[in-house]
Amino acid sequence: MAEPSWDHCRAALAVLEEGSLSGAARALGLTQPTVGRQIAALEAALGVVLFTRSPAGLLPTEAGLALRPHAQALRAAAAALARTVTAAGEGVAGTVRITASEVVGGAVLPPILARLHEAHPALILELVLSDRVQDLLRRDADIAVRMTPPAQGALLARKVGTVRLGLHAHRRYLARRGAPASVAALAGHSLIGFDAETAFLRDVRIGGVPLDRSRFAWRSDSALAQLAAVRAGFGIGVCQAGLAAREPDLVPVLPEIGWDLPTFVVMHEDLRALRRYRVAFDALAEGLEAYCAGEAP
Repeated sequence: MAEPSWDHCRAALAVLEEGSLSGAARALGLTQPTVGRQIAALEAALGVVLFTRSPAGLLPTEAGLALRPHAQALRAAAAALARTVTAAGEGVAGTVRITASEVVGGAVLPPILARLHEAHPALILELVLSDRVQDLLRRDADIAVRMTPPAQGALLARKVGTVRLGLHAHRRYLARRGAPASVAALAGHSLIGFDAETAFLRDVRIGGVPLDRSRFAWRSDSALAQLAAVRAGFGIGVCQAGLAAREPDLVPVLPEIGWDLPTFVVMHEDLRALRRYRVAFDALAEGLEAYCAGEAP
């Protein structure tokens, strides 16, 4: 038995799906005699009859029906091969849409994305700042930076480390008001926090830290606005330790208090074969791993 040609298998699959030589020829963009010759060549190579001729057209034999799932698998493999080879030959160009929380997107990612763009100037980067989890399966974004592990099975996730949160204040504020010596002493300070109740606030109160809306002197549901208030010397607020380490004027307050957020870079697994997404994913993961490890941006 000779090894069958994929072109001949494709012709047989088209006849199985279309029900006739003429229908298969139209589907493949070939002439009817060409499809007929390919079917005959496949039957000769396999040593079996795949179709019987009738007034209604070509009817598949038992061998013809048995061929169908294998020919479909060959078609899928050929399409995957073409996508992979095409993607491997692409330059790193096009648009990648990235979503991250306000603080991560606004304060942590810019130097990482700047290095990525410097290496690949034809890459267009879209950044969506949102503390709401974007749906990657619906393609609200291509790549996400998340502080919770993804629950959807079709996503490719890489844990890049842990972001440490803690209480911080500007030196000017501490020079003016002094540093609290205990959790209880926070009651005498200007605190910065959310306007709306959040799961984070509930968790920290369960942990014994009195961060409550009624205690906040600055209320904003924007985490970037809260960070700006800390930087301006308004009071004491929650800040990522990695960001505070970049700014000598931001000082930890009650450093024994803190919260760890596992951090992931996530994208749909179908995108990893396309070079621009893979390059962007790797750059984000490497940059955030360095950030979580306390290395300079």
